[in-house]
Amino acid sequence: MIVFENVTKYYNGNIGLEDASIQIADGDFVFLVGPSGAGKSTFIKLILKEINADSGRIIVGDKDVTALSNREIPELRRNIGIVFQDFRLLPKKTVFENVAFAMEIIHCSKSQIQKRVPQILNLVGIPDKADKYPDELSAGEQQRVAIARAIINRPSMLIADEPTGNLDPDTSNDIMELLHQINMSGTTIVMVTHAKDIVDRMNKRVVAIESGHIVRDDIGQYGYDEDCISCQEDAFLYE
Repeated sequence: MIVFENVTKYYNGNIGLEDASIQIADGDFVFLVGPSGAGKSTFIKLILKEINADSGRIIVGDKDVTALSNREIPELRRNIGIVFQDFRLLPKKTVFENVAFAMEIIHCSKSQIQKRVPQILNLVGIPDKADKYPDELSAGEQQRVAIARAIINRPSMLIADEPTGNLDPDTSNDIMELLHQINMSGTTIVMVTHAKDIVDRMNKRVVAIESGHIVRDDIGQYGYDEDCISCQEDAFLYE
């Protein structure tokens, strides 16, 4: 569960997010939409406690994020998987090693790693790529590796930041089907995207942010004007 209660974050006096209140239930699938600079990155960074709110309260799972000390932040993030637009794989490690790395940093045993990694690679549809390096894979395959790494430790929540941004339409559809399957298994997904076609087709919950304010929260289509001038003012301040 994610709860924002009247959350505000400013950057040098400019609005990143202002008086934002929202609840995202366990197992929900939410598209976070809006033009560049609207406040989407601020929203995600606050969940991860990469930045601190100026006021308000944020609950993630059973933790009051706004009250966490620095030493408690790693425990928060261990329960949140993250997938990026640019994959961020380790180029000198194989697919197996990239995925295993997420288990190694939480001190899983070698036997656990040897058992779990092949299971996850099979789940994301690349069981035959374990010994390949990132530069030997297609963009879609690299994103599947990134997703495998993000879910290998069974997080309750997955944040996907423009996961289809570098993919062609057919591959994007495949990745969205995979994310849908992960969501159906009970994982909460918050996906930042500008892909109107994907949002319209998936018919999930859509949260729109404009100039640091949540202006829409419902089920349905993208329904957002990317050319809205007011939404793009001072975009560089927020993203």
